[in-house]
Amino acid sequence: MTSWPADVGICALELIVPSQYVDQAELESHDGVPPGKYTIGLGQSKMGFCTDREDINSLCMTVVSKLMERHKVDFCNIGRLEVGTETIVDKSKSVKSVLMQLFTDSGNYDVEGVDTTNACYGGTSALFNAVSWVESSAWDGRYALVVAGDIAVYAKGNARPTGGAGAIAMLIGPNAPLVFDRGVRATYMAHAYDFYKPDLSSEYPTVDGKLSIQCYLNALDNCYQLYCKKASKVFQNNSTKYKVELRHFDAVLFHSPYCKLVQKSLARLVLNDYVNVSEGEVASRFPGLEQFKDVKLEETYFDRDVEKAFMTFSKDDFEKKTKASLLIASQVGNMYTPSLYGGLVSLLASWPLADLSGKRVGLFSYGSGLASSMFSLRVTGDGPALQKLVSGVSGVTEMLGARKAVSPAQFSEMMELREKNHHQAPYTPRSSPDTLFPGTWYLDHVDDKHRRFYKRTAS
Repeated sequence: MTSWPADVGICALELIVPSQYVDQAELESHDGVPPGKYTIGLGQSKMGFCTDREDINSLCMTVVSKLMERHKVDFCNIGRLEVGTETIVDKSKSVKSVLMQLFTDSGNYDVEGVDTTNACYGGTSALFNAVSWVESSAWDGRYALVVAGDIAVYAKGNARPTGGAGAIAMLIGPNAPLVFDRGVRATYMAHAYDFYKPDLSSEYPTVDGKLSIQCYLNALDNCYQLYCKKASKVFQNNSTKYKVELRHFDAVLFHSPYCKLVQKSLARLVLNDYVNVSEGEVASRFPGLEQFKDVKLEETYFDRDVEKAFMTFSKDDFEKKTKASLLIASQVGNMYTPSLYGGLVSLLASWPLADLSGKRVGLFSYGSGLASSMFSLRVTGDGPALQKLVSGVSGVTEMLGARKAVSPAQFSEMMELREKNHHQAPYTPRSSPDTLFPGTWYLDHVDDKHRRFYKRTAS
């Protein structure tokens, strides 16, 4: 290639979620907790979940198949495929290698990439790798395909309502309708045991809830401050100094462990802007918040007064820039690696096409342990490419409405079934594939050598 590919970004998107869910209000009653603990306290409405008929391989096979079919992409036109996930069913064999069976009929085996793992950040790392491949000397002119998928399940207790499941596939190439801004990515990496999975025989994580929130907010502070510093240089107009703040973005999306944390995170960006202005600007820019002029970010992670004041002050910004991105998160729960990109799908499905053109979207990705990044993309025009992309995700509301509600008692039984048979071999799933959406790949059986075999429901 003699030139740098122009406008590298997302050319197509496909999201899938489980066909069944449990209502969070009913789960509150079933668990014997005060009304509103999950629905108001966490901001969650419903939680999607998988039976023993679906695993990480089947989720990713389904989302890849649906993207390729919907957008009529030939498997021969894929030159790189990378999967981001923390749902591990094999310590050696990658999910990507399982997906290669979808390429068999095309005869295309020349596909780079394997799996990337670090909690909820793996999908973002895979995305960055795909963009870098397209922009590199290794690019051969074909698309890159990024898949992020997870099944988020927790043991009985306070964390269980923050589960969820889903998968997303993103087609990466030049001349895209969603273009990544170059030179402004900001990353914060550190060592922490806030959430981890040391028991390889279990799907359940070990979680330090308070530390996890602190790590998330600290990572957000660091990424946002560095993004603003880099972007202020990149976007300055000749000699005119340009200061990047929240108003730089038309929309801001966050990794969503639960929806209430996202609202707090948007307020956190306002707090960051607040501490960065001069003392003389506080009264005019942030009226009513003058009493916090000496606040230090690292001392505010659990300061209720600061949190409440800035959430109230930023309410309009949240409504304009972030609320629409929580459609899927509130209805499905935390999907782990696809969570941030479920927010992007929600935004695209919620805003009118005419309102998307030319907008800049900020994205914050977080994975425990910890890894985090802030980056941005811009929506190019309102032409056929954008129309096709938006059309592809516009059915997400219909998909959510087509799901089947399951009682909390049935949900608990299915979680126990998964828990008992997570690594059983041989094993034939007990749940019926009839409950799955059309065109869903599912686990048919596991043989005595732990080899997994799949079938697909009729489209």
